[in-house]
Order: sequence, then C-alpha cells, then structure tokens
Amino acid sequence: MATVGAPRRFCRCACFCTDNLYVARYGLHVRFRGEQQLRRDYGPILRSRGCVSAKDFQQLLAELEQEVERRRRLGQESAARKALIASSYHPARPEVYDSLQDAALAPEFLAVTEYSVSPGADLKGLLQRLETVSEEKRIYRVPVFTAPFCQALLEELEHFEQSDMPKGRPNTMNNYGVLLHELGLDEPLMTPLRERFLQPLMALLYPDCGGGRLDSHRAFVVKYAPGQDLELGCHYDNAELTLNVALGKVFTGGALYFGGLFQAPTALTEPLEVEHVVGQGVLHRGGQLHGARPLGTGERWNLVVWLRASAVRNSLCPMCCREPDLVDDEGFGDGFTREEPATVDVCALT
Repeated sequence: MATVGAPRRFCRCACFCTDNLYVARYGLHVRFRGEQQLRRDYGPILRSRGCVSAKDFQQLLAELEQEVERRRRLGQESAARKALIASSYHPARPEVYDSLQDAALAPEFLAVTEYSVSPGADLKGLLQRLETVSEEKRIYRVPVFTAPFCQALLEELEHFEQSDMPKGRPNTMNNYGVLLHELGLDEPLMTPLRERFLQPLMALLYPDCGGGRLDSHRAFVVKYAPGQDLELGCHYDNAELTLNVALGKVFTGGALYFGGLFQAPTALTEPLEVEHVVGQGVLHRGGQLHGARPLGTGERWNLVVWLRASAVRNSLCPMCCREPDLVDDEGFGDGFTREEPATVDVCALT
C-alpha cells in the first residue's frame, strides 16, 4: 500500500484572539481573557494613561470584545472578500497582476540577489552591496522596485481604494491600506518576490532567524494621510523578518524609528530614526521594536512584507512566547504549519 506524502496545513496560534490587542487610545498592547484579568494585569498602567472612570473602562471592555470577535471571523471574512474581488473588480493597471518580471525590480536589487545565489557568496561580500543602516541592530536598506513599477502599483492601489469593493484592515494597528492577498497580488507578485529574491538574500543576512527557510508571508500596503492614520505606535511584527518598501507619494515626516529587540528591558533607549526613500526597502528582524513618526504633509504609502519561517515559529510563537496552540486558518494563516494525515494513493492499489 502506498501513501501520498503528508501535506502541510498553515495555521495560526490561538493567542491571536487573546494576546497583543492594540488599544490606540492608550498606546498599549494588552492580553485579554476577561474583565477581572484586564483589571488585575493592566489597571495601574491604564489609569496612568487616562482610563480612569467606570465609563472609560466599560468602553475599553466593549472595544476589546469587539476586536476579539473581529479576529475570530477574520480568516473567513477575508476569504469571502478575496472571492468577491476576484469575480467583480476591474483593475486600472492589469499589468501589475502579471507574473513578477525583472524589469519591475531595481538593478541594485537584482545584483544583490544574483550575488546571494552565486557560488561562494558570503555575508561579507553581501554587505558590500547593501546599505548598512545599523550594524548593531542588523538593519539594512536596498533599492527594491523601479520608479515606474512603484507608480503603476500606486495607481492600482488608489483605484482599488476608490472602488466599492470590500476592504480589510492591513493589520491590527493600521486602518488604511490594502491586503495584497485579497487583491490577488500574492501569487503573481509577492510569492515570487519571496521565493526567488528575498529568500537567498535573507539566508545570508539572517540565517539565525530562519532567513533560509522562509515558507510564507503576509503582505500589505499601509497608507498615511491627513484625516487618516498619521503615525504608528511602537510594536514588533508577527514575523521572523520584515521588508518595508516606500512606494510614495510626496510627503514629509513619517520616519521609521527602531529600538532594540522586544525581549530587551531597555529596548527603546535612544531609538534610531530611518527616513523613507521611495523605491527602497528596509530589512529588519521582526522582533525589532519599531514605529513611525507622525506624518507632516502629503501621503505616504508603504509595502510591508512579513516573512515567516514555520521551522522557527512552530517551536515558539513570537506573539505569546509560548509553544503555539495551532488553529486551522485560511491561506498562509500566521505562518505556523502542521502535517495533515497522510492519504492512501488509490491508484497504487489497483
């Protein structure tokens, strides 16, 4: 009797619905299991940040319960939005949906990835081809996309934004932007970018963070504009590694700032500020604390790619810092995997 190799299913950790719930009004990430736990664990810090009356606390409770319910429905609702967009949306720039071509990529990025897969490539040689933003924090920068591709992608994103199609929030801290898998850009654009270009590069830069074993991603575009999101509070990413590419437009302010790794007790001492350069991508570890300063003028659009390695996160969830409690999810889930039961190859039995 022959069996087919066990397929992997992507999952999320159950902590997604209880941990790292962001309360923007108080600039705080909380773990939420109920009212008594919230009062016990966060009462003093909440009061120090303005949550002082019974009405304040009841409003916070309602918001957290609403967010937990939103997260529980997220995978199913995202899949429904993706299906509707695929059947009903008419792109303004259909060429953006073509399979990723080298012409969309900056010559410097192509050179870096070509070196990364060459015989004898090593970290020292790679660093000669990248800008080192911080050797201590292991933050790097490299041009990723050409200016014409950035412009075409922005035009498509704005066209989608102005359409009547349903839109999901990019993540739990940003309210404006686009989830690229819902728009149908994962398969033609983001997966080739990860597999063909980012993986060999990250394997040399971050071998200890799963850089050579990236097997999923979550890609989204965030938008900052007057009257919408203006800044981003300090946080760390649900990713082993992150790529952040400035797409445009014309803006002032909004610089990224970086502290230490989230596990460090003095993680935000003397943060490093990094200005955006359109077309260029900043590479950093997902666990690096970071945020964005307030936008001054104009609009800022950034592509953010959370790069994940199940070989790393299957042992320890980066969000709850425990062994993950796996829950089935849609698509890549949150990058955790488990093997499905092997199936019998019926053809081999006949």
